[in-house]
Amino acid sequence: MSQETPCIAVCIMDPRTKLCFGCGRTLPEIAQWHRMDSAERLAVMAQLPARMADAGLERMEPRPKRA
Repeated sequence: MSQETPCIAVCIMDPRTKLCFGCGRTLPEIAQWHRMDSAERLAVMAQLPARMADAGLERMEPRPKRA
């Protein structure tokens, strides 16, 4: 995965907060990600740890890579 994405391939949305358990992004952020420039992506990524903590969500572990 690129350093400009928080995606860990655990794409499960929390129905209460509307945040992804894997990365903390919202569905609109995920959908627009490829259209964002580097600065926009980094700005969102900087918010994710606090966003997850404020929502009371623990980030899930990445899926194991297939052999």
